[in-house]
Amino acid sequence: MNYYVLSDIHAFCKLFRNTLRDAGYYDDPEDKKILILGDLFDRGQEALALQDCILDLIRDDRVILIKGNHEDLFQDLVTKDRGRPLRHHLQNGTYGTLEQLTGLHAGYSWHANMELAKAGRETPFYTEIIPSMLDYYETKNYIFTHAWIPCESWYGGLIYDANWRDAGQTAWREARWINPMDAVRTVRAENKTVVCGHFHCSYGHCRFENKGSEFGEDADFSPYMAPGIIAIDACTAYSRKMNCVVIRD
Repeated sequence: MNYYVLSDIHAFCKLFRNTLRDAGYYDDPEDKKILILGDLFDRGQEALALQDCILDLIRDDRVILIKGNHEDLFQDLVTKDRGRPLRHHLQNGTYGTLEQLTGLHAGYSWHANMELAKAGRETPFYTEIIPSMLDYYETKNYIFTHAWIPCESWYGGLIYDANWRDAGQTAWREARWINPMDAVRTVRAENKTVVCGHFHCSYGHCRFENKGSEFGEDADFSPYMAPGIIAIDACTAYSRKMNCVVIRD
């Protein structure tokens, strides 16, 4: 099976399609799947187009979806936060995604925000796409997840938890915020390589390879590869680039 792995699309639908094309997906005659490592929306302005695209992929059984921290944020926004434009929802783009997917603009009216949240819970993103998402996907040699596997915290550091596969949703929510390029220094997933997104690749190139800066003109947003990790988040909203790694396993 050939896995075409992308992450952190953030509603850049045209770039998503073009990246798959450039990676050879549409011309590949072998068995193949698209594998997306979370954060489908927020930041970009093509949420409706991407929602339709992902629904088509799901219904044709052409995609495996991993849940990201931005999916958690959307669920929070339309449930416990009741559609309120809280600062973190505005800063992360989650509120903008809700407006795009519903076509509604609530402002700061309590009643309108409740209606906006209700409409959000009726979107295909909430009713079909998020329920189809996995915390992780595993093959013989790889573990695919959004950021990292659940870990034990100890005095500000991370310790490997052999029972991470059975972790509850609280642990997985926390794991989806971990910087994977830092985490791999102390926590490895057995003898497998973790393929992940969530944090911009330029961080790893800059900090651990002394290669360019994180966000300057010399920043390297290509996949960061080191023992135990392949990180692929190209910080698309900033760089206007998207990575796709093709893994056969």
